[in-house]
Amino acid sequence: EVVIKRDGGIFTQKYKRGKAVTDLKRIGDTEDTGTKITFKPDPEIFEDTTFSYEILAQRLREQAFLNRGIRIELTDKIRGKSSVFHYEGGIVSFVKHLNRNKDLLHEEPIYMKAVRDDVEVEVAVQYNDSYTETVLSFANNINTQEGGTHLSGFRTALTRSINDYIRKANLLKGQEANLTGEDVREGLTAVISVKLMNPQFEGQTKTKLGNSEVRGIVDSVVGEGMSIFLEENPSIARAICEKAIGAARAREAARKARELTRRKSALERTTLPGKLADCS
Repeated sequence: EVVIKRDGGIFTQKYKRGKAVTDLKRIGDTEDTGTKITFKPDPEIFEDTTFSYEILAQRLREQAFLNRGIRIELTDKIRGKSSVFHYEGGIVSFVKHLNRNKDLLHEEPIYMKAVRDDVEVEVAVQYNDSYTETVLSFANNINTQEGGTHLSGFRTALTRSINDYIRKANLLKGQEANLTGEDVREGLTAVISVKLMNPQFEGQTKTKLGNSEVRGIVDSVVGEGMSIFLEENPSIARAICEKAIGAARAREAARKARELTRRKSALERTTLPGKLADCS
């Protein structure tokens, strides 16, 4: 059953199994606007008609984070549970929520927002002292679990801007190679949200964004935003860069250790003349 308030009136209509069973009726006047939908899941269509409070709460919390200022109330009258989701900080609050039990490299997340070619880009970034990466990407509030062009643009820009800053600040020895994407994303928590007119999703589940123009737009917004932030906050920039450099050196040390182990095992299987024997 749908009740709609618009154009000065209150309208209602009922549906069953996808078809209207009543005509659209005007039942009153109002200056308010809004829509109320009351429904029951049909056991002939759905195998399971029970609602999971936890799944609904997680999804509605996500929506409240992604739409700054919106207020969502979830009430379970059967079990007597209720929750209110409202975050004025938007995705900045989302990143803080994801990092709530971690030791942080900087207290406030780095926030970037811009609208270019009718594409709205919002990104929030915060580093912690862990060794894992948590990056969530959304397109039109849909969780793109497999990423897509917006995630690719973000990763490229983040890696480039941190490498540029490291070279400018002479934080690497001359012979050391640039950091990889994995190095700069160690300890990273980020939320990327894009809103666009004609999203192209790959697959039926809409878990991967395919719009090619979004990659360049996100790359540009994040590249500019990160470069400005790193220049204006040298102490935070240094902490982030030193963590990334540490990750790169650990990766290189692990690679050398693997190579040494393989070389030793190869030499143990073959007997070489004295002057060709491996150094010890």
